[in-house]
Amino acid sequence: MKLLVIGSGGREHAIAWKLAQSAQVKRVYVAPGNGGTRTEGKGENLPVPGTIASQEAQEALFAFARQQGISLTLVGPETPLAAGMVDRFRAGGLAIIGPDKNAAQLEGSKVFAKSFMAKYGVRTAQSRSFTGYAQALDYAAEHFKRTLDPLVIKADGLAGGKGVIIAEQYAQANAALASFMQEGSLGTAGKTVVLETFLGGNEVSVLAAVSVVPGKPGTILPFIAARDHKRRFEGGQGPNTGGMGAIAPVPDFSAAAEADFRSAILEPTLRGMEQEGMDYRGFIFFGLMVQDTRCFLLEYNVRLGDPETQALAPLMDFDLAELCHAMLDGSLACFPLRWKAGAVCAPVAVAEGYPGAYRTGVPITLDRETFSQTGAVLFIAGAETQAAIPGLYTSGGRVLGVSAWGANPEEARNRAYQGMGAIRFEGMAYRTDIGRSPSHV
Repeated sequence: MKLLVIGSGGREHAIAWKLAQSAQVKRVYVAPGNGGTRTEGKGENLPVPGTIASQEAQEALFAFARQQGISLTLVGPETPLAAGMVDRFRAGGLAIIGPDKNAAQLEGSKVFAKSFMAKYGVRTAQSRSFTGYAQALDYAAEHFKRTLDPLVIKADGLAGGKGVIIAEQYAQANAALASFMQEGSLGTAGKTVVLETFLGGNEVSVLAAVSVVPGKPGTILPFIAARDHKRRFEGGQGPNTGGMGAIAPVPDFSAAAEADFRSAILEPTLRGMEQEGMDYRGFIFFGLMVQDTRCFLLEYNVRLGDPETQALAPLMDFDLAELCHAMLDGSLACFPLRWKAGAVCAPVAVAEGYPGAYRTGVPITLDRETFSQTGAVLFIAGAETQAAIPGLYTSGGRVLGVSAWGANPEEARNRAYQGMGAIRFEGMAYRTDIGRSPSHV
């Protein structure tokens, strides 16, 4: 088989790495890929015209898949899904993993997702949506008159991980609403907002495979739980980022909490997908807040998580390509989803200044002998090769991740940070507490 992976981040590198392990897979094209996917076994990068979600890119990738006899395409990021790439491929008779454009609204629109949750009884925080700045500001003012609890402000549309603000005081809420709704800091994504009750607890990510087609019973097959660490600095401090690292499994996600997740969130989500007639053959990400054994849904993502995938991929004791085919042919409910014993810790190294302004083009050095002794896997997120110059150079804010397996969480952490210590680039920064405590998010 020849496969095509859409995307350019650490998630896509991990996906390509795992797909390439299948004996059935001959070639894995990654569009556009990065400096890591370029050198991955069986891997080859594919240039993409325009942005990855553009109509031009969709047509070029569709033509490539048809001409090259691609057996299966897997879409990594959310933007091509929201733009209807899955619809285009399926209409042309090509196999592709992902939800259609309608189902992709579960991530693409917070208002759509909240309405879906309410309609089908998915347990979540109370919320209200607003299209008018004055009305949203009035609601925020009333909130802080009633309580000292924070107020969660969410941009309705896709915002690249920058669309959620936890306002501790009215002044913060005012600034966020003005930025989103009046100044247009997120473009059209922030013109409509959802204001939500703050939920305390421990965050958990549950990724899952989905096979739902109109008119037939569907299946959602959950993975083992993972946890990402969103805040930039130690101890869960500083601004939210796309993710500073992840662990899997999650020691404090109990069997009782997992059972509650299935009954209060997974099962009503599946029922809603079936009743709405969605065509959803792809992956879903449940972002949870867990209070003791009760789970609340914070958000849906309609794809694999980043950096959770980098922690889960080394634990997969199954053929990812076969899982994808089971999602497409309706046999997902019978798929043997097996996981390796032990744990994985996957800290992320970022460029100086991230998630604000940062430099690119900085050379990366790797002590290969030291790194290899850890048994860790290096997943590239924002690094590229340069013409006629050997080596990797930074090209993004989140630069790379180190995923290390251990017989237990502490061994995994030790190996991951030993591996991180073998890497250098000017301005390199990372958190040293990934996986240390559930409060460190």
